[in-house]
Formats: sequence, structure tokens, C-alpha cells
Amino acid sequence: MSTAQFEDIRYEVDGPAAIVTIARPHRYNSFRGKTVEELIKAFRLAWADPKVQAVILTGEGDKAFCTGGDVKQRAETGDYGPTESGMFEIGNLHKLIRDLPKPVIAAVNGIAVGGGHVLHVLCDVTIASETARFGQAGPRVGSFDAGFGTAYLARVVGEKKAREIWFWCRQYDAAEAERMGLVNVVVPPGDLLKTAKEWAAEVAEKSPTAIRFCKQSFNADTDHQAGLSNLAMSALDLFTASPEGLEGAAAFAEKRKPDFVSRVNWH
Repeated sequence: MSTAQFEDIRYEVDGPAAIVTIARPHRYNSFRGKTVEELIKAFRLAWADPKVQAVILTGEGDKAFCTGGDVKQRAETGDYGPTESGMFEIGNLHKLIRDLPKPVIAAVNGIAVGGGHVLHVLCDVTIASETARFGQAGPRVGSFDAGFGTAYLARVVGEKKAREIWFWCRQYDAAEAERMGLVNVVVPPGDLLKTAKEWAAEVAEKSPTAIRFCKQSFNADTDHQAGLSNLAMSALDLFTASPEGLEGAAAFAEKRKPDFVSRVNWH
């Protein structure tokens, strides 16, 4: 499948690396249902291609890596738009990034917030541009990820920091993200993709079978969180249709402060 057959992403193979680029800069590389389906197809292509030894995930432009689910789309239609399967398959994308038996390198070129922050956390390593910014936005816009986005994040940065990230929805620059162990290395913006390709080339010299077993071993320690993720996705489906969830999307689209408290069902 060539890039021409995708609408929301680009897919190319450069040496041992498959480069997957979210190409919706007009929406800060947020994802709709179609975007997620195309990402799943791209990662499966990379899995099946014996020439590919690593996958680089990045965003188009210099403003955003990915800002998560397209909240404007949700405000307009009440969902993330039509898909071939009829489902919003973000949980399957998370699972695929973890299950892919090849290293997945996040090349974060700008803002990585919300569901975009979850994507980079799930990647095996993260290389960040000096201009990158990281954080969560779910509670600010009436959303959450009570699966890998919270529980696995706590494994990466520790419980206290993970709770800070989610409860306060602050943003962190690349240097602070590196200090907290959220990213592996920070590089100048012009060196981001070059560095990611160098990391892909370096790991391609290693034994693919050894890398596969190592990744599966790392994942085994946290695979139980997939159950939490499934529960969270089911809960999120219900929550986003509630008055409180709808208020978050509406306030975001209308560029106003949300009024969550009056819409909370306290019973």
C-alpha cells in the first residue's frame, strides 16, 4: 500500500525504517476514526515487511506530533467520524504499537498532548525536538485514558508525576520531559528525523529475534493493563455521550471555559 492510498497519514520505507507520519497539520495532527484505521494499516504493513526493522512515528510540520482525538470532530458530529469497520479503534492501535515485534520510535516534533501523548508513551523510545511539548488534556476537554495512558505512564515517570500530569493538565518542555524519563534524548529540530533514522539503522544491526523477545518480555510485565484499557475505553464511550463529556467538547470548540460541575451526575 502506497502513501497515495492513505488520506490522513503518510507511509514510506527508508532503508530499515518505516516512517509513519500523521498528516493532519490543519488539525494539529489530531486523529479521527479514519486516521486511526490508517495508522493500524501502516503498522501492519511495517510488521509484515521483512525489510523493516524499526518504525518511526511522527507528525507533519513543526507544530504538533499529535494532539489526540479530534475534539472539533467530536463537537461537530458527537463521534470521531465514519470508519470502514464502524468502530473507533484507538484501543487496537495501542495494542498494535505494543505487539509489533520491532522497535517503535516516536519522533516528537511539536506538541504531544492528550491521546497524542499516550501514543508517544506507548512507543518503545521517544526522541524529542527541542521545541516539543508534552502533557495531558483529557480532564480539561471532558476525556480520559484510564488504561495505558495512566497506568503505564506511571511506570514510566512514577506515580506522583503521572498524577500531576493527568490531574493538572500542565505542559512540559522537552528538557523537563527528558529529566523525568519521559523521553530518551532531545535534539535540535532540524536533527529530529535524522536522529530517528540513525537509531533505526543502529537497531537494525541487532538480532531481530533477540529484539522481538526483549520487547515481548518488557511488555509481559504490563500486559495486564490491557484489561484496564478495555474497561477505560468502554467507560469513555459512555462518558463522552454524557452531559459532562459533551460540555468538554462543546467548550473546546467554542473556545470558552467549560462548566463541568453543574453537569456532573453525583448519584
